[in-house]
Amino acid sequence: MINPLHLRTLLEVIRSGSFAAAATQLGYTASAVSQQMSALERDSGVLLFQRSARSVLPTEAALVMARHAGKVLTDIDALLAASARTDEGTRQELRLGIFPSLATYVLPQLLRSPGWPQLGINLHVSVGEPQQTIGGLRSGGELDVALVYQVGQSGLAWPHSLNRQWIGDDNFRVVIPAAWGIRPGSVMEAAQLSDMPWIMHHPGTSDAAVIERLFASCRVYPRVAAYSDDFNASLQLVSVGLGAALVPELALRSRPENVVVLDVPEIRLARNIFALLITDNQSARVKVFVDRLAGILQELTGASTVDPTP
Repeated sequence: MINPLHLRTLLEVIRSGSFAAAATQLGYTASAVSQQMSALERDSGVLLFQRSARSVLPTEAALVMARHAGKVLTDIDALLAASARTDEGTRQELRLGIFPSLATYVLPQLLRSPGWPQLGINLHVSVGEPQQTIGGLRSGGELDVALVYQVGQSGLAWPHSLNRQWIGDDNFRVVIPAAWGIRPGSVMEAAQLSDMPWIMHHPGTSDAAVIERLFASCRVYPRVAAYSDDFNASLQLVSVGLGAALVPELALRSRPENVVVLDVPEIRLARNIFALLITDNQSARVKVFVDRLAGILQELTGASTVDPTP
């Protein structure tokens, strides 16, 4: 199955002439564009670009695919727009609850994506932590859908009347100050980090409990230099040398200078991201929005959007 997002990226690569230029126009990284094109080649079974150290040139197959892709994408947008508009009559608003990282790094990409204005979806956005937004998802409440996350089996709870749709995973990464002199991407054992200062979540929160159990299983007993539940603040504190931290990949999109990302195979943790929807209010508009957001999250993080839970 060919991903329409990959076709849109193909059109922009051919129009702009390079992966880097296409990335700038679409709001991706050049690496993400390259990965999308490799995935499109794999899914189609066709070589689309001749790659060299200094350039990428579209093949004749790529040009043919691009000519047909324009019509296909126009038809898809028309189909989605028609279904979204007719599903709820004249009502166009979608009331969205969303947590800060997703609102900062993923939602703007969706709103800038090609074809979005033609879908006729007017968003009313409420940014807040999961427990704040879940409360708005009751019949007659102020929200139609809430985008939330859960770390491990932490204490997030929601009414059984809500339906859960998986969006994807946001993997945590270990970050340290560059001043510590360890090369970016270095593979380290968890035990090597045990005696270093750490910036940790505030004790008593559900996320902190999950991380503490993970660290204990790896025999990591951190020397706490600071407590912070704000990932951007944690990254700034790492950058000035205060300590190491565990932060999700979405937050790393605004990583400051002097922050090094490590590979610690024993420390594997993710924020599981999903949409909560009122069961009797799953309109075509909601489905279009959630599916598109899931696609963009996957492009940004490279993570699977297949629900790993039974």
